[in-house]
Amino acid sequence: MTDDILTYSSDKQGMLTGSCLPVDLEPEILSLRPERLSDYVGQREVVETLKIAIEAALQREEPIDHILFHGPPGLGKTTLAHIIANEMGGNLTVTSGPALEKGGDLIGILTHLEEGDILFIDEIHRTPKTVEEFLYPAMEDFAVDFVFDKGAHARSHRYRLKRFTLIGATTRVGLLSAPLRDRFGILRSLDFYEEEDLVRISRRSAALLKVDIDDKGAGELSTRSRGTPRIVNRLLKRARDYVQVRADGKITKKTVEDALALEGVDERGLTDLDRRYLKTIIEFYHGGPVGIEAISATLQEETDTLVDVVEPYMLKIGFIIRTSSGRKASEAAYKHLGFSVQEKMF
Repeated sequence: MTDDILTYSSDKQGMLTGSCLPVDLEPEILSLRPERLSDYVGQREVVETLKIAIEAALQREEPIDHILFHGPPGLGKTTLAHIIANEMGGNLTVTSGPALEKGGDLIGILTHLEEGDILFIDEIHRTPKTVEEFLYPAMEDFAVDFVFDKGAHARSHRYRLKRFTLIGATTRVGLLSAPLRDRFGILRSLDFYEEEDLVRISRRSAALLKVDIDDKGAGELSTRSRGTPRIVNRLLKRARDYVQVRADGKITKKTVEDALALEGVDERGLTDLDRRYLKTIIEFYHGGPVGIEAISATLQEETDTLVDVVEPYMLKIGFIIRTSSGRKASEAAYKHLGFSVQEKMF
């Protein structure tokens, strides 16, 4: 599935250039991703760990250890993979766990990697078991084993790979098998961002998009972005569209409120799906506890969507509580949606 494989290379200035197989990326597409660790905002402990590991690897003139990033979507796992490739000066190949359907898909990628290249596998926990087994010797011994023929004539051949770095990203680290997880040298969790960091990201992105934004506008965007850089950039673009058409071109607190009201994003960053999720627990199941499968069936949404996209932020702000018997809505969720807390008794 070559459509899901991206290969990037660093030019002499250290900038990433890329091509998608078989379709070229348009060079004029504006990327809001930072290109260096010095430009990366937030995740200070993670950045410090990576700075040390990168500097040590460069001094030894060898690839950096295999890295596993885990955490909710949109917190910068893919961006960090691009930055590491940029800092190390190697080519970056991007694919995903579901795209690697057969062992041959992975072997084809591994055998084309050069010394110091980086392979990034997004959603690595969804890699098929048969494919995952090829990763074990590749990560540990930089080799893959081929088996020719069958039965009594079967024979094995070990193919030596160039020394590379595997960077894995997952939203559900618990689904990763222990043998695969243990082969990563650096394991780091990415957490939700503080508002001050999101303000810095929104101002930086606004400058790249050439749109004017004031302090209160940046603050309002950060408050409604669920602690996630990907969301603050998405909301910034919607605010930019709104002020371009309905205002004077400057993003302020008022224009952010008006723009995001059209998007269905409230003052805590909850979307229509988030509110329906909470109302389902409160109205249909009397505040819980209720199993995630029951909520999924009522909402007619995929369980994975609720677990990976909706619940992490709800847990972070204390709107839901996960218990052994299911999900419960907290008093804060009742108050936010305008329900009386006394309704929990009935």
